[in-house]
Amino acid sequence: MNKKIHEYIREHIKADDYTLGIYNNESHETRFAQNGVTQHIAGPKIEINLKVSFGKRSGSSFTNQSDETSLKKLIADAEAIAQMAPEDPEHIPSAPAADLPEVENSSPATLNLKPEEMVEIVQRSIDKAIALDATVSGMCEKHYHEECDFSKNGFVGSDISSSFGHSMTLKKGDVETKVSFDAKDFAAFDLEREFAQLSSQATSLADLRGFEPEKIAVILRPHALEELFWFMMWGMNRRQADEGFTAFSGQLGKEFLGKDFSLNSTLKRPELLTRRYDREKVPASETCWVERGVLQNMPVNRQWAQKIGETPKSFYNFYVPGGAATEAEMMKMVPRGLIINRFWYIRPVDMKVGELTGMTRDGVLYFENGEVKHAVNNLRFNEIPHEVTRRILALGPSILASSISLLPTLLVEDFNFVDKTSF
Repeated sequence: MNKKIHEYIREHIKADDYTLGIYNNESHETRFAQNGVTQHIAGPKIEINLKVSFGKRSGSSFTNQSDETSLKKLIADAEAIAQMAPEDPEHIPSAPAADLPEVENSSPATLNLKPEEMVEIVQRSIDKAIALDATVSGMCEKHYHEECDFSKNGFVGSDISSSFGHSMTLKKGDVETKVSFDAKDFAAFDLEREFAQLSSQATSLADLRGFEPEKIAVILRPHALEELFWFMMWGMNRRQADEGFTAFSGQLGKEFLGKDFSLNSTLKRPELLTRRYDREKVPASETCWVERGVLQNMPVNRQWAQKIGETPKSFYNFYVPGGAATEAEMMKMVPRGLIINRFWYIRPVDMKVGELTGMTRDGVLYFENGEVKHAVNNLRFNEIPHEVTRRILALGPSILASSISLLPTLLVEDFNFVDKTSF
């Protein structure tokens, strides 16, 4: 069907150039709340995106129908918008033909997972919560995505991917905490392990005491690290750096981050999802962004890469090589500190210096003399992530934080907390 859609577009389009994307998705999502299944959403859907150009004037449209009438309207709408649009001074032609890496982004275990099995996973989660005299809410989900892309200039690409996720928020009395699992392969999921972590967090949070903000050592678990570093990586955009808008301006090739920190996008870790190409149809390639603190590369789109004579590249997954330290060992390396499960509501304070603010969530633990003592209230931080990497004291093994992130737990000194929150 995808080939027929492309043939129709190619034969009937009048524009000088085009890029066509055909996306087939099928999802199953079982939602549950307060120990009961509340909804199961399922079904396939298709989205067809068309971008066309007349010279430097571009327009785009999309449809969720593949019949001839819908495709005819798709072309007409995109071309009408393009003809009314002003010229884009940064316009570049559609992507050329490209050699794409061979990757396996789908998992048979995920694709073969049946809806009734998902409901059974949810029921087991609920049963475990009831046994703790608690309530649990969350979602069990699986997704299938098939993508086909074509361009006037010869790009042809396709990819098939799968993903499985299961999140649980447990509430017992005044304690509320969360765990989540997200991977391409359902076979890597272990409900016993996930619920044991959830139960452990809930138990440790029962003794909650007040804590005043200060600079203090922290153990950042992989989910917290992912949420913090998303923002740092957005700031690594090459064009913004070249134009002087970010902390990474003028730092390419320099030791700008911590010597114990490296960051890669890799084709070599089969547990990670790896898009074969990005939204601009740039092929994925083995890329070292940071090597032991030295900034080696920055993401750059096709237009800016063409202007500065570079090869375009983008993040497609994130791998931070870890170490061998356990949390127990980390707690003995500093006199006292906090264990952070997650962050949220992260926002930029000053993009030019890379400063962010945000809050902790899902439980903060205080430790002293190598032992967890009690939980503390949530805190607000002001931090500069690339400077955080310079204060790494130890790294744990890298584990899946999400389907596209393989990250370690970090022990970091002097993390800057500036306020406490009321929730």
